[in-house]
Amino acid sequence: MDVALQHFDGCPNWQVADGRLLEALRLSGRDDTEVDHRLVSTPEEAAAVGFRGSPTLLIDGVDPFADPDAPVGLSCRVYRTDTGLAGSPTVEQLLAVLT
Repeated sequence: MDVALQHFDGCPNWQVADGRLLEALRLSGRDDTEVDHRLVSTPEEAAAVGFRGSPTLLIDGVDPFADPDAPVGLSCRVYRTDTGLAGSPTVEQLLAVLT
């Protein structure tokens, strides 16, 4: 499984997402999986990779939380969770897409 976490400098949520992702990988028995941290630096790069906000998780190149209506660009991303909107997916949401 190829796991990548895309983010931009200044995003306040990517490190929270990274910690939750590592916890979800551990809980799913995939703690040997390496996470490729990908910095998206420019609007042009965001457009080229279809970056829909930070943080973005890719599993085997696919965004499991994709919103096709979300704009492409350097922006903070919002996730719908059981407790409302948040800047990163919950551990439970991550477990669901990893298993």
